[in-house]
Amino acid sequence: MKNEKTLFREILLAFWKIHILHHAAEGPLVGQWMLKELRHHGYDVSPGTLYPLLRRMERHGWLHSEVEPGGGPHAPRGYHLTSEGQKVLDRMLAFLDELRGEIQESSNS
Repeated sequence: MKNEKTLFREILLAFWKIHILHHAAEGPLVGQWMLKELRHHGYDVSPGTLYPLLRRMERHGWLHSEVEPGGGPHAPRGYHLTSEGQKVLDRMLAFLDELRGEIQESSNS
């Protein structure tokens, strides 16, 4: 298999995004907390991967971030789920449910 780590990481990016959207739906999240949360679930994510990912998700309109007024340039950003992000999350969860059902059917046959 050609560079297994790269292929594995490409698949995991989708899971990380869904995980981020899920937690943003629960309330604003901060990057450092999200790093700990992803690591808690066994994902090996660095700040150099997470923060560009959060910015990309914000550019897509799935997240909106805010910094506390007067917090300075290094103040934590709170990432909030947007209505577009909720639509994406709902769609991805439907895909996951469908895939899970297919896998269970084939494993029961």
